Amino acid sequence: DGVVNCAAYTAVDKAESDPLLAKKINADAPAFLAEAVGMRGGWIVQVSTDYVFDGTKHTPYVETDSTCPNSVYGQTKLEGEQAVTKLCPNAMIIRTAWLYSEFGNNFVKTMIRLGKEREQLGVIFDQVGTPTYAHDLASVIMTAIDKGIKPGIYHFSNEGVTSWYDFTKSIHRIAGINTCHVMPLHTAEYPTPASRPAYSVLDKTKIKEAYSINIPHWEESLAKCIAKL
Repeated sequence: DGVVNCAAYTAVDKAESDPLLAKKINADAPAFLAEAVGMRGGWIVQVSTDYVFDGTKHTPYVETDSTCPNSVYGQTKLEGEQAVTKLCPNAMIIRTAWLYSEFGNNFVKTMIRLGKEREQLGVIFDQVGTPTYAHDLASVIMTAIDKGIKPGIYHFSNEGVTSWYDFTKSIHRIAGINTCHVMPLHTAEYPTPASRPAYSVLDKTKIKEAYSINIPHWEESLAKCIAKL
C-alpha cells in the first residue's frame, strides 16, 4: 500500500567529505522507492529536513518558502524531496528538525552523557529551532496513514522555540544533572565542516489543519523521553 522512508544519511559534517554516499542514500534511494511505489499506485512518506533552508529568515519557515541548502546534507535531502515528488503522485514530504529519541545516537543522549562526565560544557546559543521527539513525529505519520495520505510538503516539529544552549540547560534540569556548568558559545567559536541554519523554526499550520492534530511543546515531550531513558 505504501512506504514510510525513515532512512537517511544524517552525519551532516561527514557528508561534506562523502557527498556521493550521501546522495545515494538521501536522493537516489528515495527515488527508487518512490518509483516502485508509484508503479503500484501506492503512497510514500519521505522524512526530510529543515536543512533544505539556509536559515537566514527570522520568521518560521512555511512549506512554500524558497529552498536554499548550504550543506551537502541539505542539498541531497532536497534532491530526495524533488525525486520522490516527481516519481510518485501520492508522495507526502514531512520536513522535521532537531530530532531525538531514547534510541540511537542523538543530542539529548549526548548532552546527558557529557553532563555526567564533565564539569564544564560549551554549547552554541546563536542557532535557534525546535527540538522534535521522534515519538511525536511517528504519531503524526501514523495519523496521516490512518486518515489518508494527502500529497504535498508539510512541516512538523514540536511547538516552541529554543537554542541549543537553552535546550541543553533544559535537558540537564529535567535529568537532574547539576554538576556541569553549561556555557554559551557563538557558532564562530565552534567551527564545523558543514554550515548549519542559524534559524530553523518550522511553521506547522498546514499539517495541523490537514490532520486536526495538537502538537506538544518541546519541553513536555523532552520530559517524556528523559523519563523513558
